[in-house]
Amino acid sequence: MTSAAEQLAANLNFGAFGKAEELKKRILFTLAALLVYRLGTFIPLPGINPVAFAETFKQQSGGILGMFNMFAGGAVERMAIFALNIMPYISASIIMQLMSSVDKRLEALKKEGEQGRKQINQYTRYLTVVLAAFQAYGIAVGLEGSSSGAGAVVIDPGWFFRVSTVVTLVGGTMFLMWLGEQITQRGVGNGISLIIFAGIVAGLPAALVGLFELARTGALSTFLLLALLALMLLVVAAIVFMERAQRRLLIQYPKRQVGNKMFQGDSSHLPLKLNSAGVIPPIFASSLLLLPITAAQFTAGQGPDWLGAVVAALGRGQPLHMLIYIALIVFFAFFYTAVVFNPHDTADNLRKYGGFLPGIRPGAKTAEYIDYVLTRITVVGAIYLAAVCVLPEFLIAYAAVPFYFGGTSLLIAVSVTMDTVAQIQSHLLAHQYEGLIKKAKLRGASSPRGRK
Repeated sequence: MTSAAEQLAANLNFGAFGKAEELKKRILFTLAALLVYRLGTFIPLPGINPVAFAETFKQQSGGILGMFNMFAGGAVERMAIFALNIMPYISASIIMQLMSSVDKRLEALKKEGEQGRKQINQYTRYLTVVLAAFQAYGIAVGLEGSSSGAGAVVIDPGWFFRVSTVVTLVGGTMFLMWLGEQITQRGVGNGISLIIFAGIVAGLPAALVGLFELARTGALSTFLLLALLALMLLVVAAIVFMERAQRRLLIQYPKRQVGNKMFQGDSSHLPLKLNSAGVIPPIFASSLLLLPITAAQFTAGQGPDWLGAVVAALGRGQPLHMLIYIALIVFFAFFYTAVVFNPHDTADNLRKYGGFLPGIRPGAKTAEYIDYVLTRITVVGAIYLAAVCVLPEFLIAYAAVPFYFGGTSLLIAVSVTMDTVAQIQSHLLAHQYEGLIKKAKLRGASSPRGRK
């Protein structure tokens, strides 16, 4: 079976894609859904002065608003109905994951299988509404207090504007959550991730055009441009390699007797990803570092002196900024890995099904060994995350390179691309399996034994 699967996977080509009608429908549905999302990022909130808001956003784009705008595909810059994007749902999912490792009731629901998963998803949706409403109200109040040389940002401030803003932004987030679920079910999968991916890569063409324009005008040397492009390709290749890297632990199952027959013991592997935390550590680290900068920008220089000193020390490219950024990434890499992977549960499941690691006693010793291996590979994963995320910051600060992609956005873009390609390959593989099964049935029906 394994050799047949590998042979089919090796034979996946454009010819097989052309025959997979269901896969083409899924891809077209995904593209249509992403087109709807992109159209929504250009529909502005009612009651906003776009010129005044554009000037205000330029003053605060270096803070957390700039990061959210990149994830939202420019929707924050235009203050569109999808300005919150899918981030409240991501935050709610992370909070529920953290709570499920602390709260016994949620932990029991998590172990109930499909029914428990549906219940946790429902709680996640409720929490998404609460977080989105809280953030939308904060945005409405912040917009009412903002102004620029072009006048006030809000044309007619008041409770009507606040309520309409909360309803519009929360509705936009819930629509994107529903759209992501539809992409997962009826498209190529990974709906939420694809929405974030579409927002990130939306500004890539303009960034590349601007980069080549700098080279054309002489502001950026040709050698530096080629070196930057080569470095980007090298970083992407490194991300692909590290995201695929695994440490496989050999698992053996003993011989078992069923009736009078003795079945040979089987073996398999327990894959431990080098980067189990994914892109969560850079997101958390960036958000915490940008909070003081954003707070100082909203105070418009009227805040306490210590806040200004902190912002100056944590400015982009400062040594303290780099050190704290790396430390936060490493901390959250270990913290989130401990949340999403429990060695004791894995050891209990192995013992329940009769599996064991060669040379390791089942139970507590197995859990200790898995935790030991996981800690060692997480060290490498945390160093990899820190290197990928700090490299663009270093280029921007010390080499004056207009680097569009930050480390977090580059990680998300490459990871989602890899997952989407894997989903498409699995659909093609399933299509070829279906074709083989149909041929086998037709041959069986046409044989003399089948006609009898």
